[in-house]
Amino acid sequence: MLVKLGEVVLKGGNRQRFEKILQENIRRAMRDVGVPVRLWQRDGLIVLRMPAGEQDEHLSNGSPAAGGGGAAPGCVAGGDSAESAADKVAQRAAEVMGVARVCRAVRIAKDPDAATEAAVALMAGKSGAFAVRARRRDKRFPVTSEQLAVRIGARIQQAYGYPVNLKHPDVTLYVEVDQDEVFVYTQGAAGQGGLPVGMSGRALALMSGGIDSPVAAYRMMRRGLRCEFLHFSGMPLTGPESLYKAYGLMRQLDRFQGRSRLFVVPFGKAQQRLVSAGASRLQIVAQRRLMLKTGQVLAQRLHCAALITGDSLGQVSSQTLPNIAALDAAVSLPVLRPLIGTDKIEIMAEARRIGTLMLSELPDEDCCSLLTPRHVETRARVEDLVRIEKRLDAADLAEELAGLAREYRLGQG
Repeated sequence: MLVKLGEVVLKGGNRQRFEKILQENIRRAMRDVGVPVRLWQRDGLIVLRMPAGEQDEHLSNGSPAAGGGGAAPGCVAGGDSAESAADKVAQRAAEVMGVARVCRAVRIAKDPDAATEAAVALMAGKSGAFAVRARRRDKRFPVTSEQLAVRIGARIQQAYGYPVNLKHPDVTLYVEVDQDEVFVYTQGAAGQGGLPVGMSGRALALMSGGIDSPVAAYRMMRRGLRCEFLHFSGMPLTGPESLYKAYGLMRQLDRFQGRSRLFVVPFGKAQQRLVSAGASRLQIVAQRRLMLKTGQVLAQRLHCAALITGDSLGQVSSQTLPNIAALDAAVSLPVLRPLIGTDKIEIMAEARRIGTLMLSELPDEDCCSLLTPRHVETRARVEDLVRIEKRLDAADLAEELAGLAREYRLGQG
């Protein structure tokens, strides 16, 4: 199985560091699958091999599988169970940030005739126009990339009569000549792309039970940030439903980074104190500033260098430019807003793709909807917010709230 790297290949002198983190992330992901996998780094890709007898048969005769010429890439001698294991490995590898594509490849002897025979067998049962893309990493191979592509293409045409379309093929056959073997494949699953998680540091994502914040966290994972999650529940004024949603969302996002942690802060009484302090029209912005202040305290304890929110400019009244500026003034840590220029339709489409939309749409009582004033201030002034915060000692309250945070990990109650 070939794991194609994304923008990691564009890195310069520190590329090896990116690759090392990516390799470790892949190894950790493979432990979730429960299938032993060996890993080899190549130029621009990583080779994953399952144990001999399952997927790692070296097919020197050019036959892509024990089942004959019509087998799909990655078919193995072990039958359905081995094929299922290979499917799981491919699917899990595609969820690792930094992986651009996962290809179920046939590994054959390093011989032009064997490569040609395997390619012809692999194209059985296809339809439409095709193209052959050959790449010769080992220049000692006796046939050039172009010659190999022409040779294989001619044999496929002779065998099946498929038309050739080099610009817009219906099926593309890839042949890669490596140092010790040749890989042939036609299929590939798109990966997440981006950078390996952990390469860019650590951040604390403020995650509601809504649609936006999980997508924001996903996007920052894709930029190499390891995310911890912070959820503010309305307890004790509400039930635990939003906590369950936040836990489910963390579980879904954990596929992309592993070892995720969720911290839950009961926020209901703090909201009541803001009302008593006369927040009025500023209630929403004031409580969001308090959330950021609490997040900053917790982030510093967790060695996180930034906060992440799901704000989208102008999407709701609290996300106007003046209000966003007032929120930023509440903390010294950077506040990352990867959705700032994205509309709701785009956010929902991405949430659907990463598997968080259905969870986010489940009903619950969000703390942000509690004690909401009839009219929300759209041009909050920092000085007005500071006066409110002085009445309730916001800095001390943020420390108190951070101390109440309860940690949840996957598999724990």
